[in-house]
Amino acid sequence: MIMTVDVPGLTAAAFGVGSSHDRLSDPNRHGDVDAGPGLIDFAVNVRPGPPPFIVEALTSRIADLAAYPSDADTEAATARAAALHGRDVRDVLLLGGAAEGFELVARLGFSHAALIQPSFTEPARVLVAAGTRVTHVTPPPPWRLSDAQVPEDADLVVVGNPTNPTSVLHPAADILALRRPGRTILVDEAFADLTLDGDSFEPESVAHLAGDDLIVVRSVTKTFGLAGLRAGYLLASPRTIDAMTVGRRHWPLGTLTLTALHACLGGAGQAYAHEQARIVAADRAHLVTRLGEIGLSPLAPPRAPYVLLSTPNALGLKDALTGRGFAVRSCANFVGLGSDHLRLAVRPAELTDGLIAAVQDVRDRPAEPGETRNR
Repeated sequence: MIMTVDVPGLTAAAFGVGSSHDRLSDPNRHGDVDAGPGLIDFAVNVRPGPPPFIVEALTSRIADLAAYPSDADTEAATARAAALHGRDVRDVLLLGGAAEGFELVARLGFSHAALIQPSFTEPARVLVAAGTRVTHVTPPPPWRLSDAQVPEDADLVVVGNPTNPTSVLHPAADILALRRPGRTILVDEAFADLTLDGDSFEPESVAHLAGDDLIVVRSVTKTFGLAGLRAGYLLASPRTIDAMTVGRRHWPLGTLTLTALHACLGGAGQAYAHEQARIVAADRAHLVTRLGEIGLSPLAPPRAPYVLLSTPNALGLKDALTGRGFAVRSCANFVGLGSDHLRLAVRPAELTDGLIAAVQDVRDRPAEPGETRNR
């Protein structure tokens, strides 16, 4: 399915969402809004944290905050990112959060961007704001790239790997098959460091591949519990990085962000990320099993720290779970999805068991007149 838009997002009416839930279809709405105080958070895809060694690294730099961020800190973090992916340091650009990477890419003046959907909403927002024509390309479930009808004149293709919120991990070969003369491929690998195939970590990452037509955006905030700090980086050719950073402000990253990047991308940080990938795989398997026991299944084989579900009256279920102390993410504002879709973050088994019990409790209560039940 191909849909071209001139403005970001879709209206609530397009999803058939009633007025009481119109806010859920806002394309600028993110899962953190759902994770209210006191709720057990299945809405946000950030791992618990930060881990103690990150806290220690950050704490050790508090006394340095009177000084401007240093070139030495920037160079040290850049070197670690380059070494991690086998790239030249000139191929690395440190970011104040992965979302900044999309803002910088939008500066490159692409004329026609094809966004593989459903996916993270931020690229569409910044590309449309930059005057780029955007086409939403939505393959049918299970959202294989081989089924994506990308317009031949698209000079930018944006794809998440793994994709949020579907949890699909695309084969690297399918991503590279999107290459065309004059086209750039932008790969959002915000969750790649939590993907696992047996003993192989990041099995479908293309971050190690150099080329003028390939940009990879990475985040460390998801895995290390640092969403409030905003830290990431991208990998691209030096020519591309030079073009996107013309006019970028001085000191774009603060000292603590640089410190966090250095710690996350080093040996201890990568050992921690690998441990988290194993934990996610085990906890995700438990979540899928427990969902199956109550007749729910992910819409695609999940490979990320979240799963995508569809169930009738999902917004009613979401509200009922909130009343029972659980936050889940509505997917009503993702292109190609609607008000019957929910995303669940992977959490430890005991929290998952509590969520499943809450879903069963919702189902077992007496139905209201005219209510559609979540069966």
